[in-house]
Parts: sequence; C-alpha cells; structure tokens
Amino acid sequence: MAPHALPALPLGWADREAQPHLACSTSSPSSADAHLCFPDNHGLLQTPRWDEPQRACALEQICGVFRVDLGHMRSLRLFFSDEACTSGQLVVASRESQYKVFHFHRGGLDKLSDVFQKWQYCAETHLKDQQVADEKTCMQFSIRRPKLPSSETHPEESMYKRLDVSSWLRHLNELGQVQEEYKLRKAIFFGGIDVSIRGEVWPFLLRYYSHESTSAEREALRAQKRKEYAEIQQKRLSMTPEEHRAFWRNVQFTVDKDVVRTDRSNQFFQGEDNPNVESMRRILLNYAVYNPAIGYSQGMSDLVAPILAEVLDESDTFWCFVGLMQNTIFVSCPRDEDMEKQLLYLRELLRLSHLRFYQHLVSLGEDGLQMLFCHRWLLLCFKREFPEAEALRIWEACWAHYQTDYFHLFICVAIVVIYGDDVVEQRLAADQMLLHFGTLAMHMNGELVLRKVAGFTDRVPTSGHLTHPGARKAEKEARGEDGLFSSKARSLLYQFRLLPRIPCSLHDLCKLCGTGMWDSGYIPAVECTGHHLGSESCPYGGTVETPSPKFPREGKKGPKAPREGFGFRR
Repeated sequence: MAPHALPALPLGWADREAQPHLACSTSSPSSADAHLCFPDNHGLLQTPRWDEPQRACALEQICGVFRVDLGHMRSLRLFFSDEACTSGQLVVASRESQYKVFHFHRGGLDKLSDVFQKWQYCAETHLKDQQVADEKTCMQFSIRRPKLPSSETHPEESMYKRLDVSSWLRHLNELGQVQEEYKLRKAIFFGGIDVSIRGEVWPFLLRYYSHESTSAEREALRAQKRKEYAEIQQKRLSMTPEEHRAFWRNVQFTVDKDVVRTDRSNQFFQGEDNPNVESMRRILLNYAVYNPAIGYSQGMSDLVAPILAEVLDESDTFWCFVGLMQNTIFVSCPRDEDMEKQLLYLRELLRLSHLRFYQHLVSLGEDGLQMLFCHRWLLLCFKREFPEAEALRIWEACWAHYQTDYFHLFICVAIVVIYGDDVVEQRLAADQMLLHFGTLAMHMNGELVLRKVAGFTDRVPTSGHLTHPGARKAEKEARGEDGLFSSKARSLLYQFRLLPRIPCSLHDLCKLCGTGMWDSGYIPAVECTGHHLGSESCPYGGTVETPSPKFPREGKKGPKAPREGFGFRR
C-alpha cells in the first residue's frame, strides 16, 4: 500500500481532540488487519512542540502507520460484514479513482464509524461557515450494514435453512427419487447446500441426474457415462499429427496455461504434480473434443475447478460441466450475440430498478451501455468478485432455477445498487466504472447481495444507510426514517413478480424456467416498448398504454411527485 496521510480532522482540531489512526503492519500488507490506535495522554501525538511533518515521520517509524488526507478523498465507505456491525472493510477512494481497502477482521470498525460521523459533521459545519461552495470539498460518506429490516427482505427469507444431510434425505423416497423437485429447488434458492453433500446434490442441479431417477438407475448411468467419457478421451488421443497440431494451437496451448494457475490456493489443487490439476486439464481438453463448436475459452477452468473439488470424480465432473454449459443460462458463452442478450436484459432491469444509474450509462453513450464492468461477472459467474464460499452459494441459488433462469442478472443489479453509489454521485466514466467495481472484487459481501432486497425505484436506495455528508441526515437514514427502498437480489425477483405490467423487452426473461415464475395464477400485462426491428406490431402482444394521471401520495415529507416508468409495490 502506498503511504498516505490520514488526519481525520484539520490540524487545528486535532490539537484539541485525540485523533484516531489506521495502523497496519508494513511487513505483510496483503494480510494485515487494520485496527484503531488511539494515543494515550502522554503519547507522541499530544506533544504540541512537534509540527505535522515530524509527527507523520515519527508515526511511520514507531507505529508503522501510513496516513491518508481525507480532505483530498472522493468517498469513504464502511461495509460491515457481521450482524454485530463491528468488523468489515473501510474503502477509501481518491479523486483519481484510486482505492484503498482496510480490513477489520477483529472488530473496531464500529468505533471508527462513530469517529467518522463526528468528523463529517464538523467538516460540513466548517465548510458551511466558510461559505465554501465547491462540491469537490464535500466527500461522499456511507455505511453499509448487513442486517436488514423485514421490509427490505423477501417475505420467505428466514423460512429456509441450509440443506443438510437430514433435510436432503427427507426429499428422497425409498427408491432414492427426489420428491417435489420444486420445493427442493426453492429450499436451495433460499438456504443453499451444506458443503458435506454438495458432491451429491450438485449433479441434480446441473442435470446430470434426473430428479425422477432411482439410486440404482443413477449408478447404471454413471457406469454408462464413464464408458462414453473414455471414448471421448480416446478420440482425443487418437488424433492424426495434423489434427493434433491444430488442436494444440487452438485449444491445448491455452488450457495448459490456465489449469496450472486456477484455484491453486485451494488445498485440492495445491502442490507440484497434483493429479487433480491433471484431471481438470483432461476434462477441459475432452470437452473441447466433445463440443468443438464451443471448444475452450479462457475462464472455463474457473468453472470446472469447483465442481471437480466437490464431485471428486473426473467422469462425473465432466458430465456435470456438460450440463452446466448446456442447460444453464447463468454461463454466458463469450459469443457476441449471447453476451449482448444478457446485457440487453440487464440494461432493462437497471432501467426499472435504478433509473439514475441507467441514465448515467445512457449519458456515457455506447461506452457506458456496453457495461464492461459486468462482463467478468457474467463470464465467470461472479467467481472473481466474491470469496469462494460466497461465490458457490451464489452459484447454487442460480442453479436452483427458482422462478427464473436469469437470477444472475438480479445479482448484477443488486451489486450495482449496493456498491455503485460512487458511479452516479461522481459521474464516473466507463473506464473509471471498470476500475471502481474491479477494485471492490473479493471485498463485497455475497450473502448481503443475495439477501438484501426490496423494491424497484428510480431513487438511489438508501434505507438503513448513510449516503450523504451530514451527521444528522446520516443518523436519520441509519434509523430508516426516510423510508427509501433498497433493491437487491432475492426480493428484486420477488418484486419483479408483483409488477402489474412488464416491458416486452423482458418478456423472455422467465419463459424458460417453466412452472414457478407466476405460479400463483397472476400473469402481468405486457407493455410494448416500441422497439421491434422489422415488425410493426409487438411480437409479444404488448400494448402501448397511456398512464392515467395519479394524485401524488402524501408522505412524511409532504406530497411526492409521480415518477415515470415501472415501479415496485411497497
């Protein structure tokens, strides 16, 4: 980490009040725990004879402290990772879009939060007294808390626990067949799967095993598929010299480079000459032979590795991967038309859920609407964005195909709503957006993204958060008194189901999942967006409706102006 200065208050105030500093070990910055270090009454910082440069130098030498001048920062975000709101991350962004992430693994972030709220109020008051009008002097400050009020969660959020051995067995009859598949998928969608049974349950989710198959039929299937897998491998090994040269140039060269650097921190793949790495290599090479139309693309190793680490059998993993690529829209092949379809749906969801962010993308033109910041999310299924345990939990929720095949797009929207405040507030360019979300990779809270949800709204979701300078407003919003909405993944889907009408551009979003999306019998009306190349009428039967005038609702802050577009119910 580059050295910076961190005076939380101007120097004149620091003389009157003890000032906190973020201390971290300089010996191993990548794994250091940041914590609060307050000087005692006889400490170095209380000595008025020292000027600022001397104090900074002494701090760096004695405490290993580096400092950041908050007066020159663009934003300050605190992300709590535990329900007690003591641990988490502090993310500081400079005006040059450089980010520093401080990890508080052992508590203390709540104390720092109190200090920053106090400092923020003083800073704003000071600027107001000086009649400073430059917006760049006002740093954006927010706090994200993982504990959500019931109004912001899916109504069934707390009804399902993680699928463990006993609950899994209750879903099987005496022949080993899955009973009430829909209920199983729903349980996995909300609760996830215990690590101990992933290897047994994942093949069902990836459609290697049929839910109607008995235990005996599955064993027979495995034997048959092992033979087929051996034939595929033999076909690869029997290539002519010319075929092998072309295969090495188009596939094997890239696979050989990728597998040796995939998930090597996972104990399953650690060490030199690890046979599991060779198994992963064979699976990918054989898949390129099995499906030459797709072949191999960089990133496929990131998808195979977790499956192999859980399923543990090479042949079974291969056929699970085949199912993943064939039946799961969650995996977006890197072809232009596939990616563009995903981005089209995502843009429409953002238009409904976060109009300000969508309008910012539009203002950037083609560069913004390409949304380069989310391409890796879609291609690697969030594996590079979250720690492995959270990423696999997201995979399971998507593989459950509960009410939609496109749940991963609701995950994308949730990430944007939770972590995209800076993009809108600072009007970040396309390349700066890419840097912003890339810097937050592995520092986002996957469980929060899955859980935290509420309604689609064109206002920036801030319920329960501190989102703007000013301690009084921050404290008010922390108590949720503004009544604004948050829009995140599971309840985004729930609220989407409640829409009285949907744009025809999202008509196909849920048609592949079969029973479940509107299983209550209520089907929303389709409204035509008016953009259909080569067709005068809407191919989905959508109608263009003129919204009837509505009286503004009275709220705590008086009448609210009606807003355009689609809106979620409260």
